[in-house]
Amino acid sequence: MAKQSIGIKVPKIQGEKTIVLANKLQIVDRELEIQRDEDSIYVPLNRQPSEDERKAFKKQVRNCEISTYLFTERKKLEASFVDLFEDKLPPYLLASLPHSADIVGDIAIIEISSELEAYGGVIGEAFLEANKNVKTVLAKAGAVSGAYRLRRFKVIAGENKTETIHKEHGCKYDVDVSKVYFSPRLSYEHNRVASLVQENETVADLFAGVGPFAVLIAKKHENVKVYAVDVNPDAIEFLKRNIRLNRVENRVYSILGDARQVVGERLSGVADRVIMNLPEKAIEFVDTACDALKPVGGIVHFYGFINAFSSIENLRSCFTEAVKKSGRRVERIMSSKYVRATAPYEWQIVLEATIH
Repeated sequence: MAKQSIGIKVPKIQGEKTIVLANKLQIVDRELEIQRDEDSIYVPLNRQPSEDERKAFKKQVRNCEISTYLFTERKKLEASFVDLFEDKLPPYLLASLPHSADIVGDIAIIEISSELEAYGGVIGEAFLEANKNVKTVLAKAGAVSGAYRLRRFKVIAGENKTETIHKEHGCKYDVDVSKVYFSPRLSYEHNRVASLVQENETVADLFAGVGPFAVLIAKKHENVKVYAVDVNPDAIEFLKRNIRLNRVENRVYSILGDARQVVGERLSGVADRVIMNLPEKAIEFVDTACDALKPVGGIVHFYGFINAFSSIENLRSCFTEAVKKSGRRVERIMSSKYVRATAPYEWQIVLEATIH
């Protein structure tokens, strides 16, 4: 259910700081969900901030607006999940329990703090009890790393597996989270970009993974051609399965290999649109994306990271300079968007630019 309540609206880049400050002041309404749209987040408050508290927000958080907004009430499931631990965990650890998870198919992926590691099995079983559609609970056992962007996991409850079928926007994806990179948090972004593609376009997805951009684009458009490239052999095998699973064999073409080499040998000058969802290293492949575009130019979706010490403006400048070095030019950066927070004070950004 939705409910009108006092809240604070801030740009996404200020979200982490705002939540920390509101929690410190003990004015967050925990019965309501934090809301998000493309540019802002809305933090529900349990009362009107005092004059001093308003000044604190204005001083520490730029462009904040305190007003009445529409919030979604928290699902009762969250409360019941915590209730399951009342006689199983020391009271001082209850606040450290994970309250969210990445759900990939019927697998839940949660992050357990070091102080809760000894209770991993108990937490996993409780998560299964509270989420009937989940069959396996995995705990993160390391950071995303390596050329294939993989993470180690530990099964803490349920079936001993890391492979599942994930459904998103009418598509099905066969995914093994231990072998390929996949983030359900990019679901909105997959659909947004796919909706921007026009009929009769040729798209080069340079870091395609199991195909969440490529397959959805082909599913939405009858007359497109998508070249889906990835350097991870496992990702390409799952991509091939997903092409068949979603019946887009005549529109998506999987290619195993390093994007730079593949474009140089097979895809130079073919694309109307290029997707570069490799935020850690995309800047190193800007010349490759420019090479893939048709001689008349086209559109590039460039993903990168910013943090508390950088800005969107810095990222735009780096991207524009990299395009210039490739022998092309940025005609216009059509949009710069926050995609998601990836760590405290770190955000994934997408720049969408027309290149000539």
